[in-house]
This record gives sequence, structure tokens and C-alpha cells, in this order.
Amino acid sequence: MQEASALEKYRDLFDKRAFAHLATLMPDGSPQVTPVWVDFDGVYVIVNTARGRQKDRNLRQDGRVAIEIQDPDNPYRYVQIRGRVAEITEQGADESIDRLAFKYTGSPTYQFRRPGEQRVVCKIKPEKVSGMG
Repeated sequence: MQEASALEKYRDLFDKRAFAHLATLMPDGSPQVTPVWVDFDGVYVIVNTARGRQKDRNLRQDGRVAIEIQDPDNPYRYVQIRGRVAEITEQGADESIDRLAFKYTGSPTYQFRRPGEQRVVCKIKPEKVSGMG
């Protein structure tokens, strides 16, 4: 996968506490942007959310996305990824959100869970990667 290998130049952004901005499409076609925690497994960009949230509904309706990650150590360095959702699954979602919580907050578990919340992992296949720095 050529675009996934293009992300290797920006791999460190996935290891830092760099917030991503995920753009999805609303039912009327208008854009919706949400700051998210993000990971990269070498093939897919990983985003974790709760079932039923706006971004979950948008991703299920239209899997086209754009993600931007800015380097917290150099605001002029960033990567932009355009792609499509390859899979949305509940499998491994609780472990995924705990790993992300540790990376972003230092807590060993996700502390913002709401009662009855079902976590999902969204695997995004990069189709176009560009950036600066």
C-alpha cells in the first residue's frame, strides 16, 4: 500500500500526543470536523469513537474522510490524509480506547466512558497523503 508507506515520514506524529482533526460528511453533504485521538497500525489510520455519535453515523453513511495531524513540537509541520473507512468494528475497541487514553492522558484506562456506551474502532485506508515538513 503506497499511501500507507508514505505515512512513514510522519510516523512520529502518531507516537506523539498529537491531536488529529477528522473531517466527515453530514447527511446533507456538509463537512463536520472533530478533534480525535488517532493511531496508525502500519496499514490503517485508527480512530476510536462511541457507537451513535455524529462521527460514527457519518462514517457509516459515507466513509470518505480527511484527517489532519499537526506536530505539537512544530506547528508548521503536519500531515493530511484523505481516505475511506475500510472497517468499523466493536472487536478490540475497548482495548484500543485504553491504549489511546494512555497515550493522550497517561491514564491506563479511558476515563470518559458514559454508561451504556459501546466503543467502535474505525479503520481508515489512506488514499492520498500529503504534508509539510
